Amino acid sequence: MAKINENYLKLPQNYLFTEIARRVKKFQLENPDAQIIRLGIGDVTQPLPKVCIDAMAEAVQEMGKIETFRGYGPEQGYLFLREKIAEWNYKKRGINISADEIFISDGSKCDCGNIQEIFSLDSKIAIFDPVYPVYLDSNVMAGRTGNLQSDGKFENVVYLPCTEENNFNPAPPSEKVDLIYICSPNNPTGTVLDKKSLKNWVDYAKENNAVIFFDAAYSAYITEENLPRSIYEIEGAKEVAIEFRSFSKTAGFTGTRCGYVVIPENLCATTSSSEKILLKNLWLRRQSTKFNGTSYIVQRGAAAIYSDEGQAQVKILADYYLENAKIIRDGLNAAGLKNFGGENSPYIWLKTPKNFSSWEYFDELLNKFNIVGTPGAGFGTCGENFLRLTAFGRREDVLKAVDRLIVG
Repeated sequence: MAKINENYLKLPQNYLFTEIARRVKKFQLENPDAQIIRLGIGDVTQPLPKVCIDAMAEAVQEMGKIETFRGYGPEQGYLFLREKIAEWNYKKRGINISADEIFISDGSKCDCGNIQEIFSLDSKIAIFDPVYPVYLDSNVMAGRTGNLQSDGKFENVVYLPCTEENNFNPAPPSEKVDLIYICSPNNPTGTVLDKKSLKNWVDYAKENNAVIFFDAAYSAYITEENLPRSIYEIEGAKEVAIEFRSFSKTAGFTGTRCGYVVIPENLCATTSSSEKILLKNLWLRRQSTKFNGTSYIVQRGAAAIYSDEGQAQVKILADYYLENAKIIRDGLNAAGLKNFGGENSPYIWLKTPKNFSSWEYFDELLNKFNIVGTPGAGFGTCGENFLRLTAFGRREDVLKAVDRLIVG
C-alpha cells in the first residue's frame, strides 16, 4: 500500500481559517437571523481598478483572434510585466532590480510556501512569533522541522517573539540560522519595520551566510515616507534577500491571482561541498518544472496599474482600506480596547480584554456582537491574548461593527 508523507500529521488538525469557518458556520446555523460581519480573513471587497478591467477585456479579445492568440507563456512571466515592475516598484525608488531578476506567479502565498523547496532539508529556519502560518507549515510539510511540542512550538525552529515589550520587533537570534522569514508590514500584527531594524537583519544574514525571505505583500499600505517598501532599500540586501510581492492587496487580485518573486542575480547558497549556486537558476528550474505561468490575461491586467492613471486607482483602493483601519482603531479606542498596527497596514492587532484567551474572545465577538476576527493564537504562541481584525471589509460593515463594539 502507498505510504503518506507523515510530516503532514505533525500539523495541527485544522488549518486556522478552516477552524474559523467551522465555528462561524455552526453559529450561523444556530442563529439564522444573525447579521455576521466578517473582519477575519484578509480578503478584499472592492472591485478591481478600471484600468485592470479594461486591459483584461482587451486581452480577452486578443485571445479570440488567431493573429494575437497566445498559448503557454514564459514560466518567468511576460517581459512586458516584469519590465514595468522593475521600473515602477524599484528603479523609481532608486533600487537597481532588473526584469531578469523578477518571476511572475499566481500569488505570494504560493511563492512563500514553495521557496523552501530549493533549500536543504537540514536548513534551520527562524520565524517571527506570531507568524503567517504558511511560512511555518510549508517547512513542517517538507520535513524540515521536528514534532509539535507541548508548548505549541515545533522542534528545530527558532521562534522570535513579537511582543508589546519589544514593539513587535524582535532582535536577530544569538544562534546561527540559515533561512529567515520576515513580513513587513506584518501579518498579523500590522506593524512595520524601519530601516534600522532591517539593516540589523541584513547584517545578521551576511555574517551568518543566511538568506532572508522578505514578504512585502502589503507594501502599498505604507504611508510614511521614511519606512522601507522593499528590503532592497537596505544596503547589502541584494546579497542576502529574496523578496515576495503580490497584486492581491495592492490591486484587489485575490480572486484573479498574480504576484511575483525577486531573486537578485548574484544571490547564492552553497552545496554540501561548499560550491556556490545561483538561487535564481534553481528557482527558474523549479518553476519550469512545476508551473506553467500566470495567465496572459491576468498579467495584462496587472501591468495596467503601472501608469499614472493606474497608480492613482490603486491608491484609491489602499486609501479606502486604510480609512477602514482608522475607523476600526478609533472605535476600539473609544471602546477602551488596546490595539496596535493599522496605520501603515490593513491589519489591526487587538489585545483581548479581561485576560480572555484568543479563542475565548473570538467566541465572545461572534456570539455577542456577531463579528468575526482571527484568533491571535492561530498565528503562534505569542499571539495568545490577541485577535487580528482586517480592514478589507466594506465600509458599511466596518461602521456597523464599530458601532456594535462601542454601544456594547
